[in-house]
Amino acid sequence: MLAFAENDPRRAGTIWALNVDAPLPVVTPSVAATFRRVGPESILPLEAALGHEAAAEMLARFAAGRFCYAAWVEGRVASYGWVSFDEELVGELNLRLRLLPGEAYIWDCVTAQPFRQHGLYTSLLGHIVTELRALPVCRAWIGANLENVPSQRGIARAGFRHVADLLVARVLTLRQVWVQGSPEAPENLVSEGRRAFLGNRDKVWLTAPEAAKHAV
Repeated sequence: MLAFAENDPRRAGTIWALNVDAPLPVVTPSVAATFRRVGPESILPLEAALGHEAAAEMLARFAAGRFCYAAWVEGRVASYGWVSFDEELVGELNLRLRLLPGEAYIWDCVTAQPFRQHGLYTSLLGHIVTELRALPVCRAWIGANLENVPSQRGIARAGFRHVADLLVARVLTLRQVWVQGSPEAPENLVSEGRRAFLGNRDKVWLTAPEAAKHAV
């Protein structure tokens, strides 16, 4: 998930996209794993992977129509990721992504510490995209924190294309956010990213989350 980079106020994260009918790289994790969509019945294993209680939040996500997919290793949830189909709050930017019919947004992907560096994240993304093919979905979006290089590598290995970076400038209690296209991405795809993440605007002004918390 995208997050504000405090040590670099002009860079927040990367935006990636994939046409779900495109050929996918074959990535096999180095541990035996099974992948499947899960529901509220899997709250406890999901919490165990997260490392803290989050049942109420996860139940709210399920109730709102979000999908959750998980990788299971030896009866435990080793990795999971969420999928939204309408809109979603992006990271700590207080930025709301809005999707068109036929689009999906993959977010809040977590791999439990004991299962990292086994290719589970990339394999899970591949499974999610394969599952999305059975739905009326043509494109999947995903974002990554700028400093989370392993996540970006995993996304690239899963076949996603780097579309753009989200850049941020802080002005007092406000943040100005804009999209900078990747040199390798076609302009029409960059425009689609701008439409999804910024509502088709060149720049948006947002209230910083910490300021909103203290607003009366």
